[in-house]
Amino acid sequence: MRKIRQYDARHRFLACAVQGHVIHSPHQSREANMSKGKVLVVGSNATRIEIQGGKTGPTGQYLNETVVPVMALIDGGYEVILATPDGTKPHIDEASLSAQHFGGDAKAFERAKAFYAGDPSMNRVRTIRQVIDDGLDSYAAVFVPGGQAPVVDLMQDPELGEVLRHFHTQKKPTALLCHGPVAVVAALPMAREFRAALVAGDHAKAEALAKGWQYAGYKMTVFNASEEKYVEDQILHGKMYFTMPEALTAAGGMVVSGTVDFAPHVIEDRELITGQNPRSDQLLGATLLKALEREVVAI
Repeated sequence: MRKIRQYDARHRFLACAVQGHVIHSPHQSREANMSKGKVLVVGSNATRIEIQGGKTGPTGQYLNETVVPVMALIDGGYEVILATPDGTKPHIDEASLSAQHFGGDAKAFERAKAFYAGDPSMNRVRTIRQVIDDGLDSYAAVFVPGGQAPVVDLMQDPELGEVLRHFHTQKKPTALLCHGPVAVVAALPMAREFRAALVAGDHAKAEALAKGWQYAGYKMTVFNASEEKYVEDQILHGKMYFTMPEALTAAGGMVVSGTVDFAPHVIEDRELITGQNPRSDQLLGATLLKALEREVVAI
């Protein structure tokens, strides 16, 4: 297990985006260089999330958490395939549509929006089922972006569970960011029941349903409870039914949060790579790329 913290906000991947290297010519880059392999990106289709009191709040994927690692992968020579449960493009949470998630760089923000709107990798969306049926062996890694949306559908999606079990068995890099790490509970055979137990506040039942989880004992990180409180107070205006550390701990994970909220924090344990929050986007992308390069050397 390796713990990686405190990352320069001006990492070269964002610098590339600012200069237009990634955004302006991803197609040229892919055509000019032979792909090193395919990476599966699994997105969410959720647009609303439950909050206590029988209400819901707006949700979706975060723009930076989706495109920054994807651009890093493409810039690193990898082909990206996007899949969602229903095969439609993920909804971007409006709360993420701000330059503050790009180090305050308005140009980087605009280029990220243009990338998500126009790049083929973000628009040729497949269903998770189609990807499975076509064969998972051709993929070198899987990545799940954050935003709260994965809490709604991906953490209880049986087809994502099939994907995760495959990558776990093959020991291939499995990267998840911010709220995304909660999706690893989809590997449970009774993931829907596990989530329902958490919503009901029955942690004992959730723990019982998680027996035999593939990632039990893994060190991992995820959007923590104090970071979630900011989202509950400022964005959702309501309290969620469970926190992400509660969910992963109940499943058997060893959750480790960074010492400073909203500071970059990534943990790598065996094939699992997890990032804590939106500001971990660049560090997670870099860590995934390094893991992929190690896989190539091992082969």
